Amino acid sequence: MIRARNLWKRFGKIEVLKGLDLDIQTGETLVILGRSGVGKSVLLKHIIGISKPDEGSIDVDGALVTALSGDALYETTKNMGMLFQGAALFDSMNIAENTAFYLNQHGDPKTKAKYSKGEVKDLVDHALEMVGLEGTQNKMPSDLSGGMRKRAGLARLIVYHPSYLLYDEPTTGLDPITAMQINELIVKTQQQLKPTSVVVTHDILSALFVADRLALHKEGKIAYVDTPDNFLKIEDPIIDFLKKTIDQDPREFRRQREH
Repeated sequence: MIRARNLWKRFGKIEVLKGLDLDIQTGETLVILGRSGVGKSVLLKHIIGISKPDEGSIDVDGALVTALSGDALYETTKNMGMLFQGAALFDSMNIAENTAFYLNQHGDPKTKAKYSKGEVKDLVDHALEMVGLEGTQNKMPSDLSGGMRKRAGLARLIVYHPSYLLYDEPTTGLDPITAMQINELIVKTQQQLKPTSVVVTHDILSALFVADRLALHKEGKIAYVDTPDNFLKIEDPIIDFLKKTIDQDPREFRRQREH
């Protein structure tokens, strides 16, 4: 479980987080909605320990991530993975090498044992198969489309089975068909690996498709958190606007795909 309490973060004169509180339940997919530039991605970076708040704390399974650094921070966050908005693949490595990066650097996150080359290959091949990128092992990131790079970034995460998955705008810049394929991969990953997942997005269709609960990031705080049905009933100008952009509830499409 993740608990964020009274988080404050300022960049120069701009306050991004203003006393933010949030609880993320173990095993759920929580989607944080909000306008671009309000600090959703900043919150993810605080959860995984890349950034530190000016005030406040983040507790992950009893460990204060915000108070740790160095080896102690690594031990706490080694079971976390983040899909960055641009996938953040290494341009000089092929897709197999990108996918294997964590395995080669750290070995098994639970036992710390090093993997053999054969074990790494098997794990990489399975992760790429999970995201529909079989046969791309020798391709370079520049050879892939934007949607395929997102898939490769996801493969690099799931290859070591982290307990927490953080997604930073996973469908931004993608056409509707590719975006829905990424949404389906997020759901598939959740069902197979059962991690705790946090997705930040301004895409209400993506949010409704993948979420167990929805949160609205507004004015530096989490204004509301609720199930999708209850969230859509909240009277708020931002939520009202988001509802008007929905022609068809994507949850119905998901139900059809699952049956």
